[in-house]
Amino acid sequence: MSERVYQYVYGPVPSRRLGKSLGVDIVPYKTCTYDCIYCQLEKTTNKTTVRLDYVPVADVLSEIEEKLLTKVECNYITIAGSGEPTLHASIGEIIGKIKEKTNIPVAVLTNGSLLYLPEVRQSLIKADIVIPSLDAGNEQLFQYVNRPHQDISFDRMVQGLIDFSKQFTGHIWLEVLLVSGITGLAEEVKEIAALTEKIRLEKVQLNTVSRPAYEDFVSAVNSKQMKELAGLFSCPVEIIENTSLAELYDTSLSETTDQDILNLLARRPCTLDGISTGLGMHPHDVAKKLKSLLDKRLITASRAEHGLFYKTTETNHS
Repeated sequence: MSERVYQYVYGPVPSRRLGKSLGVDIVPYKTCTYDCIYCQLEKTTNKTTVRLDYVPVADVLSEIEEKLLTKVECNYITIAGSGEPTLHASIGEIIGKIKEKTNIPVAVLTNGSLLYLPEVRQSLIKADIVIPSLDAGNEQLFQYVNRPHQDISFDRMVQGLIDFSKQFTGHIWLEVLLVSGITGLAEEVKEIAALTEKIRLEKVQLNTVSRPAYEDFVSAVNSKQMKELAGLFSCPVEIIENTSLAELYDTSLSETTDQDILNLLARRPCTLDGISTGLGMHPHDVAKKLKSLLDKRLITASRAEHGLFYKTTETNHS
């Protein structure tokens, strides 16, 4: 891989939902409409509903084009990253231009909070897959789990999901992320399941905490309970298993740089297996580079239920 430092493009990232995903980050770090208790990226520093061109469209498209010229292998180009992507006022233009440059399908990971706005719904029309979130079945839990901006009510958010599902002709996979002892309870999931019957979707992706969360009281729902809760939905449900991502792809030796690893970890904490899979590196090579980055204090490591996760230090988020 090149020594090129990308500002907006990262990965491919190993995704339990999308396979190998080339990430595109179009909002500044932790610029979001929510401040979720389970977030892997810590506290939201800019909670807002103001839609702006937070990063230059031309620069984003230039990086994507340059990355595509490297013949990068990925299943999806995913607009996601370190904040809420629909806050970028020109996300629709970015999606359209990507579609002109490649046949690789475009996915958008969004918390769905701004879909009540007609202009946001319209901006996502050209995407192949949109994966919005619904983490609670009532206003009280919505406020507790997602901690939304004051302009976003639960009813407004849900109506936005319903309206978007009527308008969008691509695939909608609704992510429902459950937290043990909070939303991972039958009575709470029944409320969420009732709401999904009003949304035109292909499937529910039932998920739980898999990376170190911002709030230390947040923990994962166990596998047995996840299967039981999945049975409460009337629509198709895919349980996102916490399996080793290394099983998805063969890893091989590559010329991955330290900056490639930092670009990935700045957007999402990963295990050694996750870095190996996403960047096509042999695990032994990953281990050597991680030790060097730890020694330089460019990254930190923290142990969670599903393994040892690495992330960049705060000084690398600017």
